[in-house]
Amino acid sequence: MQKDIGELDSDEAKIELDRLHKLLAEADIAYHAKDAPKIDDAKYDAQKMRYFLIEEKFPLLKRNDSLAEKVGAPIASGFSKVVHLQPMLSLGNAFNEKDVVDFVERGKKFFKHDKGLELAFTAEPKIDGVSASLRYENGVFVQGATRGDGSIGEDITENLKTIKEIPHYLLGEGYPDVIEIRGEVYISHDDFAALNKRAKEAGEQTYVNPRNIAAGSLRQLDANVTAKRNLKFFAYAWGFISAPFASSQFEAVQKLHEWGFEINPLMAICKNSQEMISQYHLIEEQRATLGYDIDGVVYKLDDLDLQQRWGAVARAPRWAIAHKFPAEQASTIVEAIDIQVGRTGALTPVARLKPVTVGGVVITNATLHNEDEIKRKDVRIGDTVVVQRAGDVIPQIVKVILEKRPSGSIPYDFPDRCPVCKSEAIREIDPKAGQKDVVRRCTGGLVCPAQAKENLKHFVSRNALDIDGLGEKQVEMFFEQGLIEHAADIFTLEGRDKTNLTPLRNKEGFGSKSASKLFEAIKAARTPELPRFIFALGIRHVGISNATLFAKTYGSFEEFERAAIAANTKESEAYLQLLSIDGIGQTVANSVVTFFHNEKNKKALGELLKQVKPQNYVLKIKNDNPVAGKIIVFTGSLEKISRAEAKAQAERMGAKVSGSVSSKTDIVVAGEKAGSKLKKAQDLDVQILNENEWLELVEKV
Repeated sequence: MQKDIGELDSDEAKIELDRLHKLLAEADIAYHAKDAPKIDDAKYDAQKMRYFLIEEKFPLLKRNDSLAEKVGAPIASGFSKVVHLQPMLSLGNAFNEKDVVDFVERGKKFFKHDKGLELAFTAEPKIDGVSASLRYENGVFVQGATRGDGSIGEDITENLKTIKEIPHYLLGEGYPDVIEIRGEVYISHDDFAALNKRAKEAGEQTYVNPRNIAAGSLRQLDANVTAKRNLKFFAYAWGFISAPFASSQFEAVQKLHEWGFEINPLMAICKNSQEMISQYHLIEEQRATLGYDIDGVVYKLDDLDLQQRWGAVARAPRWAIAHKFPAEQASTIVEAIDIQVGRTGALTPVARLKPVTVGGVVITNATLHNEDEIKRKDVRIGDTVVVQRAGDVIPQIVKVILEKRPSGSIPYDFPDRCPVCKSEAIREIDPKAGQKDVVRRCTGGLVCPAQAKENLKHFVSRNALDIDGLGEKQVEMFFEQGLIEHAADIFTLEGRDKTNLTPLRNKEGFGSKSASKLFEAIKAARTPELPRFIFALGIRHVGISNATLFAKTYGSFEEFERAAIAANTKESEAYLQLLSIDGIGQTVANSVVTFFHNEKNKKALGELLKQVKPQNYVLKIKNDNPVAGKIIVFTGSLEKISRAEAKAQAERMGAKVSGSVSSKTDIVVAGEKAGSKLKKAQDLDVQILNENEWLELVEKV
């Protein structure tokens, strides 16, 4: 059962991220390189979204080989390599209409200083085929390649030449001397059925779906085989060009048509999110009659200059998004509702389902989120429910089929006691909103075995002290055997082991070498990096990002602890300093203060600090430009670029953008009507730049 990401601690997140990385990497190779998908699209999208959300919440867990930096899969053997002069990026996903509205709003916000600017977008079917890039020189088709890993593809020129929709010579005029035309290779439903029929009659391999045949056909070493598959091609984009040839996406695609390519007739220009969504539904209605597979609609910002300005992240352009069609739904029976207890004491309800296949995957569990959600949907044990898998990270219950509810059914009674330690479980009151928290939490704290174990797992997790050889399994074993109950016990384990009747080397799963390596890893963890140590303490609402902010601000654990203890009232200078840290709000500040004023925590921390000495924080500067590693504050109204664009510029150059001015601020960029931040910068003698000076500095880098 997958936990909600909000309930994952760092150790759980690391394990989950590694699992997802392996699953998705294998799926990418199966899909892109072997043309034999291991999982359906809905599961792939859901798991990839979960992967990126975990990376976003736990940034220090991000792997060097993160899938956020990759597209596709490595090229297969048997083909020459082709380097894409412009990477073939993937697309971000939208799973509902709100995502589309948010996409458009992000664009408006980014370009808000462009007076009178009206954004337009193209909308076209997302073909479920195989991407290809076609290089033309002086109008002659000279090379074709697969997407590959986005940077390097496979040379499949001869196979692509067998597709009649791909011209060997461009028609008309006005095309650049060199242009990479990109599009999708696919096979029609009729041809798919005919090919599978012939294969079955001949006792040969049949294919699961049209995309598999298209991909497999393109990777034939014998182009004569490809020629018999009747592949087709839609052009919709371009990569490297030696010279511009259009000012808008729509105009450019029309030019591709003039030069001899088939383009999708359902492509349309939309002036707002409502028109985009209307086009989506129009295409969705025609989906079954198109004669080829599509799995959504792609929206692109129409103006090419604006596309360039909005830019891209590592794996996808910001100016385009794929609006996926809903995944399959199915009905099943709720056989039980279990309660899981997390590290922070959160009680999470999980529906245990009668197994059902949804989108090619067997579903046995579904999240119920919290007790309010159970009441809202009135989910009961024995109910027949509709479950779905779409963009959600785990399966969810859509609704109860009331007409199938068994007689005598009673509403689910959410427990007010922890199922593990039987302590009272309460819903805390948010002091800011004055409302009950949606999550009910066990009050047992360290008394609760579930929380104690989870806290220990968190303490040794990858983003925390990352003790090699002391993972979930070992923590479980040591906890159950009474060897480790608190974090400090980890560092006295070796000393106690010398007098233990059954030393660690004689325990199951260990030997002399593994026991020795564990003790060495524990020794190495006695001087942890400051952000890791703060994060390891398990302070509620303090993830690794916030822990890093505290480390940067205070420099040493002693200073951080002193400030947290001094922040005993909301009027104190220490409390106000906590709130002045950009990115730290009242909820996090209150949680820090509460942690350091809890007597149990103070005692446990005191014992821990006898064993470990956190290192002071030293800012690491990676770039060598004038603003790398510096703290920059933007204030006032910027006229030539938006605040978001200016912030993105600064961060690209390695600077940290802060929301408040302090003695640690390096540069303040002041626009029109700059107020108190500008005055404070003047009082502190901080370097001040106007907008033009900032833009000049950016151009120099």
